[in-house]
Amino acid sequence: MNIFDLLFLALFLAAVVALLAAGVYALRGKFRRALPLLKQLGIGAAIYFCVVIGVSLLSSRRTFAIGADQCFDDWCVRVENYRMIPGNGSKDYVVNLRVSSRAKRISQREKNLAVYLTDESGERYDPVKERSAGDFSVLLGPGESAAVSRSFVIPAATKHVGVVIAHEGGFPIGWLIIGYDTWFGKPPVAWLESGGAR
Repeated sequence: MNIFDLLFLALFLAAVVALLAAGVYALRGKFRRALPLLKQLGIGAAIYFCVVIGVSLLSSRRTFAIGADQCFDDWCVRVENYRMIPGNGSKDYVVNLRVSSRAKRISQREKNLAVYLTDESGERYDPVKERSAGDFSVLLGPGESAAVSRSFVIPAATKHVGVVIAHEGGFPIGWLIIGYDTWFGKPPVAWLESGGAR
């Protein structure tokens, strides 16, 4: 959890308190006290979302090195290694990943996670399901980890390939937090060495 997550939680709690206070004033017929609270809440929310959108517009795409953790709170995933096998008109990539938990006391799992390959033009290549192994939504205890692999078949001419790990589906909490790659930014990528293996 970073500073922007904490800021969002603090502002969310402040908004809930302001709404409850405005509701109590309204129920007591004190509309002159309720309306200014709602007005201040609306202005504050507008300023906050302008900052969220502005940061998304101005931020460059984040990159992760092979072996570096990409964390969502206490749940992390990283590209451990990969191999590329040239074929007849295509290239087969097998990407080995590791999911892990930094939690100290609770067991947890991550849902709605998508992993795919991309190239410098932004083309998306989804995994071949029958060749992939492991589940990202596996339940992890404190400090536990699990291996997952995904296989891809892409055109042989594709260059500058990267692995993208992103949330797709579920409640889009990232739309509400400064610094998340959900408004106009592209999701983070771990670039693979073109034509090589690790």
